[in-house]
Amino acid sequence: MRKVAIIGCGMTKFGKHENATLMDLLTEASLKALDDSNLDNKQIDAVYVGNMGSLLLNHQTGLATALTANLNLLPAAVDTVQNGTASGSSAIKNGFLAVASGYFDKVLVAAGEKMRVTTGNEITDFIATMTHPEAEYAQGVTLPSLAGMFTRLYMHKYGVERKHLAMVAAKNHKNALKNPYAHIHKAVTVDDILYPEKSGIKNPVIADPLRLYDCCPVSDGAASVILCPLEEAKKYIDTPVEIIGFGQATEVQAVHEREDPTEIKSLRIAAKKAFEIAKVEPKDVDVAELHDAFTILEIAESEEAGFFKKGEGHKALEEGLTEIGGKIPINPSGGLKARGHPVGATGAAQIVELVWQLRNEAGERQVENAEIGFSCNFFSFGSNVVAFVLKRGD
Repeated sequence: MRKVAIIGCGMTKFGKHENATLMDLLTEASLKALDDSNLDNKQIDAVYVGNMGSLLLNHQTGLATALTANLNLLPAAVDTVQNGTASGSSAIKNGFLAVASGYFDKVLVAAGEKMRVTTGNEITDFIATMTHPEAEYAQGVTLPSLAGMFTRLYMHKYGVERKHLAMVAAKNHKNALKNPYAHIHKAVTVDDILYPEKSGIKNPVIADPLRLYDCCPVSDGAASVILCPLEEAKKYIDTPVEIIGFGQATEVQAVHEREDPTEIKSLRIAAKKAFEIAKVEPKDVDVAELHDAFTILEIAESEEAGFFKKGEGHKALEEGLTEIGGKIPINPSGGLKARGHPVGATGAAQIVELVWQLRNEAGERQVENAEIGFSCNFFSFGSNVVAFVLKRGD
């Protein structure tokens, strides 16, 4: 197995793109990644595109084939990867393994979603199709409802309070203000969120105890990376970022059938595999991008990944350990909560943010002396998780 580096990355702004198609977004992100890598289009051997909903939302399939033609990357080998909200990470995993195996040398991975083309109810239903078809979906279960139940259980078991959820939201909104690619550029305080009748913000209940500011927005956007063997990376750029570990694991699909519904075993196993392959420990991580589709998930994932003991993630949050400048900055991009969540693109966007952080290119949100980064990307409510560990190249 060869060592693999990321030598280029690019993103579109996340948000609402009324005048751009899904293919426009994928093309924009990919062209930025190609420019960043200093490769020309004829050097690309393979293309992997991550996406969840192009058939249902955009009436288009064969995204990888279309993107390859659009970028004049012919005759590159292509695959479109669909793994729900973990599609972006799964596409990068496939590209990583293709280069590591020695079969391909230069691989472009793009991931994108154009979601703001229909109603909120239809998007909620679209996302809910990842749940168990009989035990959950047929009973009216949605991802927000699962998150609400998970949150209530976590509060009861570990003493998490609504103020802690608000602290996650306020932190990530603050971080997103420093990210020009973020969907939401709006500062909110903990008090704004907890007392909307005083602050004047709209924060209705979505799935008790979760409110609007506990949930990520519906976003359009795309992100892209270029992979090559580490030994060749410095031919193209001065600071390659190596993928030093990855892990993937699954869990019982129906949440109520899990041994303990407050545990996310798939993340714990995926993170453990990633750290073992990388030969580092959670304490070595300088910056992390976690899948905070709901505020409670940042707290729970910070524990399952090994950054804090179980039940102590909210205490670490209170102590400022997850702030930029803290012990382990989490979601300096703004996370799904404020950077946005174009579902198929999210896993790739996490990796792009880590690359920028490890190359010291994150601007005002830069984590000082960041050398090792970690990401985790969810399918549904933790039934399939992909984790990566990245390191700045020497």
